[in-house]
Amino acid sequence: MRRWRDLADIPRDWGRSVVTIGSYDGVHRGHQLIIGRTVARARELGVPAVVVTFDPHPKEVVRPGTHPPLLTTHAHRARLMGELGVDAVLVLPFTDEFSQLSPEDFVARVPAGSLHARTVVEGPNFRFGHRAAGTVETLRELGPVHDFDVEVVDFYTPTAESRGEDGAPGEDNRYSSSSVRRLVAEGDVGAAAAMLGRPHRVEGTVVHGAQRGRDLGYPTANLDTVPYAAIPADGVYAGWLTVGAASLPAAVSVGTNPQFEGTARTVEAYALDRDDLDLYGDHVAVDFLARLRGQEIFDSLDAFIERMAGDVARSRELTAGTAPTVPVDDD
Repeated sequence: MRRWRDLADIPRDWGRSVVTIGSYDGVHRGHQLIIGRTVARARELGVPAVVVTFDPHPKEVVRPGTHPPLLTTHAHRARLMGELGVDAVLVLPFTDEFSQLSPEDFVARVPAGSLHARTVVEGPNFRFGHRAAGTVETLRELGPVHDFDVEVVDFYTPTAESRGEDGAPGEDNRYSSSSVRRLVAEGDVGAAAAMLGRPHRVEGTVVHGAQRGRDLGYPTANLDTVPYAAIPADGVYAGWLTVGAASLPAAVSVGTNPQFEGTARTVEAYALDRDDLDLYGDHVAVDFLARLRGQEIFDSLDAFIERMAGDVARSRELTAGTAPTVPVDDD
């Protein structure tokens, strides 16, 4: 799959394509529906399927300081899209100048001008251009001018099977990135996974920590997480530590380590039964399966170690026979 970082990266001889545009943070089930239709339409026409997204998130440019927590890095997002059959991903630099483009200029420059769109596929709430003035109706009006048609994919409606026990959608009965972010912030990673169609992932570089885990018999990988990462609520989780293409069952701690009067919030993962890993400097991922408990302070170190042993045992049970299928990439 091709990845472009600017309009100038698109080959000059690029032909017609089917295009969808949006932030697509999380690539949740609703996004998958739109992207899936984009790929299907591209196959019908015999042309490439292209996803256009943005960096940084448009909110940060329009209203500085409002960058939302990110559910996926751009590398992870692109890999997920590639698995859906997307042929190319264009990550456009979203600048103040770019935000000033009128809907008409945006269409002329991006889907029509650079990608030669034959069809543009969007959800019903798609907005674009300066002050988000453009809508799907605007797209339909501009389509004949630039020789493309428009398909609108309705919101994803969860079934009982896809929702699972914990995967209730948002208040408007549809899946959204904001709903997933809320669930992650609450620590409800099970419900978040039901919306995403996979466990929520946090990525970062392994750095040196206080090394208390090693002294206690549970050496952890301490992550310097990527900027704006959506970190689950403080607590202990079962999940996986993913290094390259290998996913290792893990017990994960998120919080300030109040047992040792810590103040800095950390994400630390103990790969079950592994004390031979040297991951310092590696880019890794933690995939969150289930929350085991909140952050606690114990009366004694022995009580703390006993609880850690219980967390490890429970993590082993929950992760047995399952693992994420998406490797981790470094942007």
